[in-house]
Amino acid sequence: MPARRGEGRVVIELEGVPELVDPLLVAAFEGWNDAGDAATAAVEHLEQVWSSTLLATLDPEDYYDYQVNRPTISLSDDGERLVTWPTTRISYARLPELGRDVVLIRGIEPNMRWQSFAAEILGFCHELGVEMVVTLGALLADSPHTRPVPVTGTSSDETLTRSLSLEPSRYEGPTGIVGIVQDACTRAGVPALSIWAAVPHYVAQPPCPKATVALLRHIEDLLDVPIPLGELPEDARAWERGVDELAAEDSEVAEYVRSLEEAKDLSEAPEASGEAIAKEFERYLRRRGDDGPRG
Repeated sequence: MPARRGEGRVVIELEGVPELVDPLLVAAFEGWNDAGDAATAAVEHLEQVWSSTLLATLDPEDYYDYQVNRPTISLSDDGERLVTWPTTRISYARLPELGRDVVLIRGIEPNMRWQSFAAEILGFCHELGVEMVVTLGALLADSPHTRPVPVTGTSSDETLTRSLSLEPSRYEGPTGIVGIVQDACTRAGVPALSIWAAVPHYVAQPPCPKATVALLRHIEDLLDVPIPLGELPEDARAWERGVDELAAEDSEVAEYVRSLEEAKDLSEAPEASGEAIAKEFERYLRRRGDDGPRG
């Protein structure tokens, strides 16, 4: 996979890659953008259920400080020692039922050369004919684990944000590679959407399957195609029960969770019906149609 640089952007030349049909790109990165590993877990799930094919990996020498993101050693089945370098993977999946293909990017937030990294992502978009870039993220928030996961979004297309029932993000402050990639797409005229799930800050350690499911359901809404969730819904319920048990053991945490629940219920009472319920019913119909008739 040759890559050449010029005039502030990276031009990617892919060889032997089949022509993709109306491809949409979905990306997530480990690190600051990925509370509870929720976003990268969502893309990893899509890689598995859609049987994605690896296209390329970015050269780790260009973007990673190995004292921060160290390579790892593992043993193969025959005892051979293998070195795995931190990198970013680009793969694609054919979705005949959707009538289009999806490019998937999963990697680690780079330690340096962020503008070059974003330019290289845009180079792949140009070469593959990507029509829209969707970045996934997860952030720590004052959100109770007992309520639906809040999901916010930013997009160069406000109509798209509204159609997905996403609360517009009002965040201002430091950003991660997700924000840089989205900005680069917008400046290059590539439609971009960023979807973020809120992870309760008092249970920040990964995994957070409930937030992963929330992100996947918004990808379902965007593509209008059912995504097999496998064991994720049960994992999410088990995660919530586990946090319930932890909170029950600490009266201060339990009281704090109750205060978050009250604030959440008060702020969202008008949304308890209407659009939110309609969206959930649409998901139910999609899944029922995908499962087929039952006897």
